[in-house]
Amino acid sequence: MGRFASWRRLAEQIREDIHAVLDRDPAARNAAEVALTYPGVHAVAMHRVAHALWQTRFKGSARGLAAFSRFLTGIEIHPAAQIGRRFFIDHGMGVVIGETVEIGNDVTLYQGVTLGGTTLNKGKRHPTLEDGVVVGAGAKVLGPFTVGAHAKIGSNAVVTKPVPPGATAVGSAARLIDKSQPDEARRQAYASRIGFSPYAGASPDLPDPILDAIRVLLDHMQRSDKRVDEVARALCELHPDFCDKKVKPLCAEDIPVVKAQ
Repeated sequence: MGRFASWRRLAEQIREDIHAVLDRDPAARNAAEVALTYPGVHAVAMHRVAHALWQTRFKGSARGLAAFSRFLTGIEIHPAAQIGRRFFIDHGMGVVIGETVEIGNDVTLYQGVTLGGTTLNKGKRHPTLEDGVVVGAGAKVLGPFTVGAHAKIGSNAVVTKPVPPGATAVGSAARLIDKSQPDEARRQAYASRIGFSPYAGASPDLPDPILDAIRVLLDHMQRSDKRVDEVARALCELHPDFCDKKVKPLCAEDIPVVKAQ
């Protein structure tokens, strides 16, 4: 009875995975099409079986099924990885999920994502993704840290440090650009694509700290230039013999040199 309940629960998880695709992929038309033609669904379904085998004494069979899944789908998932409900791998080619990865519910990965480690030591060496995380195409999340609930990682980002819940990380090495998305916006962000695109790092509507710093520097330069012009005009009024107020601002050769007595 216990084994029957386990397989029934496994079948229910696979059914939820199929419906997650229908909820998140506008190209999906019906459950039969998703079940038959989506390699991400095939990879996740085979992983769930492999993980059930891994938890018993059939670890060799689990590795064999994982290898067959990689051959069939181009998606590599270690059978020991822990994956929550309604997991969606969109397109999926090149996705790699390591042994000690932990993934919560309602997580979405796009093609080329790596959830990997940075050490050869045993134990926890891969990331933990909490509920609702979205990882964009080509992103690399490397190390034993946590990506908080509903966080987003932009395409081609390289993340090696924890990401707070609700934040958006882009770039290599990744930098945080959004830490305070409201709860309702977080829930609707994936469906509406507001504020984040998994294929393009981040929306132009979101702040970028690098661009903001450049703007601050440019503003400072303009204020400094204006101040220098004001000082030059004041010096010209005090020393009309050294500069021409009507032609140019103060130049280096215009400044009077005071020699030591």
